Amino acid sequence: MARTPKPLPSLEWLKPRLTFSRVASLSSFFALAGVLLGWNLWFAAIPGKLLWVILALQLIPLLLLAPGLLLGHARAHAWACFVVNLYFIQGVLAAFDPSKALYGWLLALLSLALFCAALLYTRWRFQYDRKLAGE
Repeated sequence: MARTPKPLPSLEWLKPRLTFSRVASLSSFFALAGVLLGWNLWFAAIPGKLLWVILALQLIPLLLLAPGLLLGHARAHAWACFVVNLYFIQGVLAAFDPSKALYGWLLALLSLALFCAALLYTRWRFQYDRKLAGE
């Protein structure tokens, strides 16, 4: 039994969805970085040099993804879906501690938003590129 390929959506249908998902992924990406930075600098009582080590360990994965996300590469958005799971786990674990509950919920919600937006952008970007190629 041969499978019939599913038709690709039109370019007019894909363009606004690409724009929305890219804006949503970039805004949740920067909000996630801001929450991490703000929590560690102002609210977490971490002494001196240890603060910079923790900040580096938390922000380096995001900094590695930043150029690809800013340029709109679909593969960088796909990798963001993998990396952001670490922040989701950290957020869920922090949400169980009453002193870090707000931080944990913010981290979990922002990472979930980034995951969904980046996943949709990746899907629609590959469909858009296939449609442009004449498929």
